[in-house]
Amino acid sequence: MIYKTAVLAEHERGVLLRDQTVIDLVKPGRHRWLDPWDRLRLEIFDTDRVVMDSTWANRILRQHPDLAGDDFVFVRPEAGQLALIMLDGAPYTVVAHGMNRAFWTVMHDLDVEMVDLAEADRIDPRLADRWAVAAGTSIVRAMVGTRESGLLYVDGALREQLAPGRHAFWAADRSVRVEVVDLRETALDVVAQEVLTKDRVTIRLNLTAFTRITDPVARATGLSDAEGHVYKLIQFAAREAVAGRTLDTLLRDRVEIDREITAHVRERLAETGMAVSDLRIKDVILPGDMREMLNKVVEAEKAAEANLIRRREETAATRSLLNTARLMDDHPGLMRLKELEALERLTEKVGRIDVHQTSEGAGLPALLETLMGRTKTDTV
Repeated sequence: MIYKTAVLAEHERGVLLRDQTVIDLVKPGRHRWLDPWDRLRLEIFDTDRVVMDSTWANRILRQHPDLAGDDFVFVRPEAGQLALIMLDGAPYTVVAHGMNRAFWTVMHDLDVEMVDLAEADRIDPRLADRWAVAAGTSIVRAMVGTRESGLLYVDGALREQLAPGRHAFWAADRSVRVEVVDLRETALDVVAQEVLTKDRVTIRLNLTAFTRITDPVARATGLSDAEGHVYKLIQFAAREAVAGRTLDTLLRDRVEIDREITAHVRERLAETGMAVSDLRIKDVILPGDMREMLNKVVEAEKAAEANLIRRREETAATRSLLNTARLMDDHPGLMRLKELEALERLTEKVGRIDVHQTSEGAGLPALLETLMGRTKTDTV
């Protein structure tokens, strides 16, 4: 008689086959089978590896369900379900619909939790952190800041707007994407815009607009490229405002043109979820020859203004002298005061005065009398 023997350790299990047909699930210990025609074969599995070949598990469950016992569990989620596998109390892996997985339960505590995605597609962020490594792409996490808003897309459709905070979603059998939108004001530069003025002068404009998102949902559903859309609107508004004005009018009415462009852009953005808080022309760049010509015009205007101011000052000074002369004619005492002021200024520059006595006895008193315009007969 021909026998076959096998010894299985505590962590091992065996599948006994006869002519490639499962006949038993072998437990640990020493075993002996009568096999005179060499029809038996034993497949041994290490249960410490947890994952069991799903093909064998499926054959045992379908053909010999009484052999399965509690040694392994077979996981096959239905449509719209997700299986969470916990190994010894810690997240191990997830099984989505369309996947068949078998796990040994001999050496470890294995828990299986089925999640209905139709009713619970959200997941607590703290639980998502625990399952992040095991779940992989089956979980989508997002952080929305204080001045931000989140847009949740499921299978390409916009589902809802997310408030600031942490968010997590199951994405096992669907496409889940979270777009984070910045609600803060941003500067948009529109540079090097060549525009032809009404008097056929080609100029280049640099504009700056301060934009912000007021309604993220309206922006997402109404505009495919919000920044590009605003950029084009500013271009068209600037060309329309400049094309109807001459160069002189453009340079003179910069503030009014800024307001006109801003009003035009705001009107076109009214229903798009975008807003422009301020829009201004930053630079007006002229061609080289036109810039030189304009500089000459400005220089001539400033020279004329300076000449006019100088003539006004000369006229005012002449008129003041005329008034002074008239007062001196009417009041001789004023002439004497002017003479004394002139004498005072003159003596300030004289370092020394020598007075000599004459033979007639005239000296310092006579000199003072002369300077004061007085004669002896005046003092009598």
